[in-house]
Amino acid sequence: MKIRRMGIVAIALASTGALALSGCAGGSTTGDAGAIITTNGTEPQMSLIPTNTTEVGGGKIITSIFAGLVSYSASGEIQDEVAKSIESEDATTWTVTLNDDWTFTNDEPVTASSFVDAWNYGALSTNAQGSSYFFDNIVGYSDVSNMVDDPTGATDDTGAVLQVAAPLAETMSGLTVVDDTTFTVELAGSEADWPLRLGYSAYSPLPKVAFEDMDAFGQNPIGNGPYELGGADAWQHDVQIDLVTNPDYAGVRTPVNDGLTIIFYASFDAAYAAMQGGDLDVLDQIPESELASYESDFPDTFVNEPAAVFQAFNMPYYLEHWSGEEGKLRRAAISMAIDRAEITDVVFQGTRTPATDFTSPVIDGYSDSLKGSEVLEYNPEEAVAKWAEADAISPYTGTFDIAYNADGPHQVWVDAVVNSVKNTLGIEAVGKPYPTFGAALEDRDAQTLTGATRAGWQADYPSLYNFLSPLYQTGAGSNYEGYSSEEFDTLLQEGAAASSVEDATAKYVEAQEVLLQDLPTIPLWYQNTSGVWSDGVSNVEFGWDSVPLYHEITKN
Repeated sequence: MKIRRMGIVAIALASTGALALSGCAGGSTTGDAGAIITTNGTEPQMSLIPTNTTEVGGGKIITSIFAGLVSYSASGEIQDEVAKSIESEDATTWTVTLNDDWTFTNDEPVTASSFVDAWNYGALSTNAQGSSYFFDNIVGYSDVSNMVDDPTGATDDTGAVLQVAAPLAETMSGLTVVDDTTFTVELAGSEADWPLRLGYSAYSPLPKVAFEDMDAFGQNPIGNGPYELGGADAWQHDVQIDLVTNPDYAGVRTPVNDGLTIIFYASFDAAYAAMQGGDLDVLDQIPESELASYESDFPDTFVNEPAAVFQAFNMPYYLEHWSGEEGKLRRAAISMAIDRAEITDVVFQGTRTPATDFTSPVIDGYSDSLKGSEVLEYNPEEAVAKWAEADAISPYTGTFDIAYNADGPHQVWVDAVVNSVKNTLGIEAVGKPYPTFGAALEDRDAQTLTGATRAGWQADYPSLYNFLSPLYQTGAGSNYEGYSSEEFDTLLQEGAAASSVEDATAKYVEAQEVLLQDLPTIPLWYQNTSGVWSDGVSNVEFGWDSVPLYHEITKN
């Protein structure tokens, strides 16, 4: 697998007269390799609605059953799917032209309205979609996403008045349907790299039936992608989901197999055991317990390459001792108390790299020399000194814990991190397991954590902005711990509106330097793509985002 550093430079100012991404849909011919490919996954946190799926388990399924305007190649380059062209003269008003040979699996044509209606639904605050902020650069977003103080005066645990949805409009004025195959998008400012984000699942189209009962649709979605659900009972909750090929798919990801069965294992150890027993075709992550042996267990069928995956843990601001000046000192102390180099070497056997920023080395614009990045280096003396400064403000009592989901490969590294903190700072520190990822997210959503929480990000599209906006922008859907910084938000917006790649990158660098001061998350390391597959399958390739290109896999 070859993964290049790929980012907004790929689509910046393609010519002096116009910005364009154009071409026609097409794909390979389905082969007769046949059979179903089995792979690992996790039970989706939410129903399968593209604008409300923000975690990897659901995202793997959504990407398989929906096709957006564009998709991404293995190296992160955009390639046309439903779009015939995406053009602009000024990088502010974009004209999207669709290919006219696309249908949903219920035979409904995919039209301009299929996209515009789906995007408006995703942005409307009363629909409370987790990916609504992906539309915040479209003119009219502020009207449909408007929130006001709860008229009853209800407050959260910190005493702040809760916000309730109060949209001023039902649709974004920046979206206009021209005809069945054409719509225009007016952005709030120029964005030369706007097409790059359109391969993310939040920008998927929806059929008309979805709007009749969105909850029911989310349990049995109708898409337009390379796969579709294999019947009314295809989704067996907490067990698996069965997908079959969509014979009417017209894009560049035409499957050469008959479908996918994504099995929801309770742990990666169980999934690895299934691989060894010949009951699984592809495993996209190796449990820590097998990192020393997976290459010898699967000598000809493994991968260990960089990917756009960042791992960290967050400290909620609503907890005592973790906000204000005291909180800044404690966050820095905790960060410098962690020996990242030793953990990535001993625990992860070289399949991780200590973090120097908040993004990924495979993304264009990555930096290993940000101002203030020394806070990410192991420095026990400085860690103890900062912890003592924080104690002078308010003495710390109790136990420091890190919440994590036990159905993922996290216990070993969490134990290593809390031991490093415990040994360096002389405080009690433990891991706090939750049975599933969904259970862990419930406490994050409800703001009832007792300490830190495992965090991380697998990029939706190959851009620095995608690592920063969803996690740290005020009010963003994956900003679970409620970080808010006017300085950071301003720099992020200035970067998004920059007229050149270089200017945008400079702003994103400045924004990350604000994060290094505030540390809303404690960066740990970058994760490699480390996976294995059986000798019963061929043509296995992992993409820039560490997800296998399932449509290319054949059964031997």
